[in-house]
Amino acid sequence: MADAFVDVLEQIPRGLVYVGMGIVLLVFARLVQDFLTPYKIQEQLRTHDNVALALSITGYYLGIVIVFLGAMYQPFRLILDSGLGFTSDYWEDVLRVLIYTGIGIVILNVARMVVDKLVLHQFSTEKEIIDDHNVGTGAVEAAVYVAVGLIIAGSISGEGGGPETSLAFLGLGLAALILYTLFYEMTTSYDLHDEIEHGNAAVGVALAGNLVAIGLVVFKAVFGEFTTWEDALAGFLVYAVVGFVLLFVVRRITDLVLFPKVSVAHELAVDRNLGVAFIVSAMVISVSLILFFAL
Repeated sequence: MADAFVDVLEQIPRGLVYVGMGIVLLVFARLVQDFLTPYKIQEQLRTHDNVALALSITGYYLGIVIVFLGAMYQPFRLILDSGLGFTSDYWEDVLRVLIYTGIGIVILNVARMVVDKLVLHQFSTEKEIIDDHNVGTGAVEAAVYVAVGLIIAGSISGEGGGPETSLAFLGLGLAALILYTLFYEMTTSYDLHDEIEHGNAAVGVALAGNLVAIGLVVFKAVFGEFTTWEDALAGFLVYAVVGFVLLFVVRRITDLVLFPKVSVAHELAVDRNLGVAFIVSAMVISVSLILFFAL
C-alpha cells in the first residue's frame, strides 16, 4: 500500500509540468486568435454580450485542449507505465508536446477558416457572429473547432509514423469532415444555410452536434499505430464509411422512435425547437462515442 502511494506521489510533479504547460498554451492560443481576428474579442464579450462569439470561443478552447491531449498521449502514458523521472528523455517529450501543440494551434486557426468557407459557404460566418450575434452560426463554428481539434489530435497521437503521415491524415480527416457536411445537407429537407443565416439556432445546434459526432468518428479513423499506408488508408476508409452510414441511420431512428408523432425536420426548421436540436445532437454524439470504444 505504501509503495502504491509513493508511486502516485512521484507521478504528480511530472504531471503538473504538463498542467502548467497547458495553461501557457491556452494563453498562447488566445494571443494567436486575437492576432488573426479583425475585431476586438474582449469588447464583443464584455460590451456587446455576444453569446454567438462566446460559443465559438468555447469551442476554440476545447479544440486546443483536445490537440494538447493528443500531443501528450504517448509521453504521459510512458510516465504512467514506467515512472519516467525528470530525465533528458522526459524533457525531450515535454518539448515535443509543446512544439506539436503550438503547431496544432496555428493549424486549428487556419483549418477553421478553410472549413468555415466550405461548411457555411453561402454567407460570412464572421458577419453572422459579430454583426448579427447569430447563435446558430456560433454553435457551428464551435463544433468546427472541436471537430478539427479531434482530427489534429488523432493525427499526432499515434506511433510509427512521422510528420508526413500526420499531415496526410489531417488532410484526409478534414476532407471527410467537409464531405459529411455536404452529405448532411443533401439528406435534410430544409435549406441548411438559409435557416442558419436567418437566425435558426436549432438548425445550427443540430448541425453542430453532427459535426462533433463525425469529428469523433474521424478521430477514431486516424488514431492509433501507423504500420503501412495500405493498412492505414483501408482502416480510415472503413471507419469513415461506417461513420457516415451509422450517423445517417441514427438520425432516421431518432425521427421514427423518439419523435414518432412529429417530424424532426419540422421541429428544427419551422418550430425552431432547441430542445429537439439538443436531443438529436446528443444521440449522434453518443453513438459516435460507442463506435469509438466498440470498434
